[in-house]
Parts: sequence; structure tokens; C-alpha cells
Amino acid sequence: MTETLTLTIEDLLARYDRPDADVAALLCDDHDPDAIAFTVVDVDLSSRALTFRELADRSRRFATGLARCGVGRGEAVGVLMGKSSDLVVALLGIWRLGAVQVPLFTAFATPAIELRVRASGAQVVIADADQAVKLDPFDDLTVIRGGTEFAGLIADNEPYEASVAVGGDGTMVQLFTSGTTGTPKGVPVPVRAIAAFHAYMIYALDVSDEDVFWNAADPGWAYGLYYGLIGPMAIGRPNLLLRAGFSPHLTLDVMQRFGVTNFAGAPTVYRSLSKDPAISGVTLRRASSAGEPLTPDVLTWSARALGVEVRDHYGQTELGMLIVNAWHDAVRQPVVPGSMGTPLPGFSAELRDGQIAIAADSPLFWFDGYVDAPEKTAERFSEDRTWYLTGDTAKVDDEGRFFFTARDDDVIIMAGYRIGPFDVESVLVTHPQVIDVAVVGTPDELRGEVLEAYVVLADGVDGTAELEAELQRLVKTQFAAHAYPRRVHFVDGLPKTPSGKVQRFLLRQR
Repeated sequence: MTETLTLTIEDLLARYDRPDADVAALLCDDHDPDAIAFTVVDVDLSSRALTFRELADRSRRFATGLARCGVGRGEAVGVLMGKSSDLVVALLGIWRLGAVQVPLFTAFATPAIELRVRASGAQVVIADADQAVKLDPFDDLTVIRGGTEFAGLIADNEPYEASVAVGGDGTMVQLFTSGTTGTPKGVPVPVRAIAAFHAYMIYALDVSDEDVFWNAADPGWAYGLYYGLIGPMAIGRPNLLLRAGFSPHLTLDVMQRFGVTNFAGAPTVYRSLSKDPAISGVTLRRASSAGEPLTPDVLTWSARALGVEVRDHYGQTELGMLIVNAWHDAVRQPVVPGSMGTPLPGFSAELRDGQIAIAADSPLFWFDGYVDAPEKTAERFSEDRTWYLTGDTAKVDDEGRFFFTARDDDVIIMAGYRIGPFDVESVLVTHPQVIDVAVVGTPDELRGEVLEAYVVLADGVDGTAELEAELQRLVKTQFAAHAYPRRVHFVDGLPKTPSGKVQRFLLRQR
């Protein structure tokens, strides 16, 4: 059945946080078999619909094949695949067995893949044909390759009739943190987390029965997995899966060809679109952003070019999205530039010593700790474990809106002043020749720290001393005279996690 979008938090918990919770049933089998689960779009904009009936049949057969490879309940299975119908089949096949998916981003090199495979204990990895070469160094892994081998596991096996119910506390995914501040840590995602993902689809994104929804994020990281695959299946509404990399013109073509009305993507997507004067002819009902704070200039641009303001949302791998500029009528408030909104229904948040803290007794809170890392887990909670400490600093206005300032590690203290890099970045990115920017603090004998900016320029623009001085003046006049970057480095690109978050700790190491 197509899910009604009016479930309360209590309804969601009753559905997903129960001893007999069955992931395959919740995400696939309980829906109308003839309803469309996903629309898979190729680079030439040809497309095919994947129904819940086809998804159920193929994933049951694939589950039988996985079982014959030794996969069972609680076993970790690496998934090195791009957006495709095979990816969704693979995930449902894993979950039918009560096994655990380990997402592997397709842009990862072999060392990054090895870290996650070894840390999770995965013995089986499913890989697209063009990705499997990255697994050649590992003689001890069973690798299921896309194409003929993957298809054979479906064609040559009978359906796995009974799926394994692991319950609300059972682990369905082991994701890894994005590594903005160091080595990635394993995050076990329990089945009950789907309640929080479902709530986000309803209240934050406001995906309706009439929407053509497109979350363009990659399923190799949390936002794309939680809200591009699991969330849409939970509410029974299809997402577009584009089998191609990002470009502004392709994004525009997809929006126009398929009549997208509800779009979600990373800030870099919107920034790239905003810098392209050819972007026009799109009218969205809803637009949402996640991954990094959204700079205020995008709000002005989006209202004009997309017909709707982009609303900023905040979350973490460990929690999903939880502070949002919500779209749903029941919780929507006017957007204040620079604000990431208020807590999603089902979460409670406040500032503790300037840091965003989430009440661990929030109904939709699901994170219990990192895998085999008790010390890192302890750092994330207050001593009595009543508060989860995000490591992100913010400000809160009188209306309860949160304004992100920095990762706690990223705050720059210059001559006693605390400066959030986001404030400075928001000014620098308004320059028409600046495509992307990151600001970090570097040691200074006199002031303790000073600001340095790493700036990516538009094609054909040269980084000159005159442009550096112009950017410094821009910060002085538009933000604060003392907070300008003492040095501006013009670079080809910024080091980022798969989710698009800038790894400022790598810039500091320079």
C-alpha cells in the first residue's frame, strides 16, 4: 500500500521498534506490489520503473544465492555499488537474511575499502563489475561481481520464501562516520532507526503522494542511504536513481524531463547550479539541503531560479537528520538565513557549553555507540549518558532556531575571539568568482591562531594578489574587520568526505 503521510511518532515506533520487525517486509513486501519502488534513470535519460513486485521477487532469489555463499543472520556484507536496480535488490537480499549491509562508496580507493571491510568483519562483498578490481588484493573475500554473476544468482535460484525478523534492536547497516575529524568509526544502524528516517521524509522533506521525489545523494554515505533508499521504501514513494555523476546541466535535464517537484541534495549541488546562468525553467514544490551548512546566498538564488527557497537540514551519521527547516505544514516556520531550523519531531536538543546536545531519551534517538570503540563512544555522551554531544557548536535564537557555527574541532580562537569558519565562508562564497571555500585556523605566535582560506575559483579565473586582497576586504566589510583570512590559497579542489563535508583537519595539516 502507498503509505499515508500522517503517522505520529508513536505510530512509527509501534511499526519499527518491535521484537518481530522484519526489514524486508517493512520496506518492500508490505507495499502494493504494483506500485513503483524506484525509477532508474540512465545518463541518456532513458528510464525504467522498478516495482515492489519485481523487487520482492529478485531480492528473494538473490537472498537464496547469498545464503549459499555462507551469508546468514548478523553477517556483514560489503556493498560496493552505484545507484541501480541491482543495488536495491542486493540490499533487500541482505536484509531478508537478517544480515548487515556495509556501504562502500564507489569513489573509495582500495585502502578506504579495506578499512571498512576489515573493521566490519565482512567476508562477502557485492561489487559493480567496474569496481571489483579494487578488491583484487583480497584473496580471503568472496566477491560477487555485477553483471553476469549477479544476474546468475537471481536466475539460478528459487525465491527465499521466509525473511528473518531481527527486531527493532537488530542491526541492518554498519555505516562509518565520514571522517571529518579523523579515522572513520563504525556506526551500527538498528531497524528502529527507520522510524526516524520515516519521520524525516514526512516532516522535513514533506514528500507527498503527488510528488516526483529526487534525492540526488549517493547511497554510499548516510544521507543518500537513509533518505534516498531506506526512507523512500519506508513511505512507499519512489525516488529517482540517476546512474551518472553530477553536472549542473544533467541535473536540470533530469528535473525537466521527469517533472521533479521535491528535490534534496548537498550544498555543493546548489552552489554549482547557482553559479551557472543557464539554470532556469524549473519550478519545485520543495527543495532541501544537507551535508554542510547552506550559505545564505543560495536562499536568494533558489527562490528566483527554482521557484522555492532551499531549506537547510542538519544531522550526523550517528543520528540521521534531526534539526531541520521543516517543510510539512504542521511544523513549517519561516526560514531565517543561516539557520538550520529546529529539532525534528521526535528529537529534543539544546546547547550545552555551546555545543549541540541531543537528549538521549528522545523517542527517535537510536545511536547506542560505535563498534568496538568504548572510549570514542564515551566522548559522545555526557557522563550520565542522558545527552549525546554532537561535537558541533551553534547559537540558538529566541525562537529556538539553531545556527551552526563550527565543528568543535574547527572553531578558531584568535586573540581571544572565537570565530566559526562558516561565518567567514558564507561571505567569501558570495564573490561571483568563488565556487567553493574552506576556512581554517593556523598557529600564530602573536594571536594564537589566524585564519587562512582555501578557495576554488570558477573556470578561467586566475588567483592573483589583487583577488586575494579583494576577498580579504569582502570579509572585513561584510563580516568583521578582525576575522579576515591572513592568507588566501587558490586551489583546484577541497578535500571532502563522500558526503561532501570539507575535511578541514587535512587543510590544517598543510
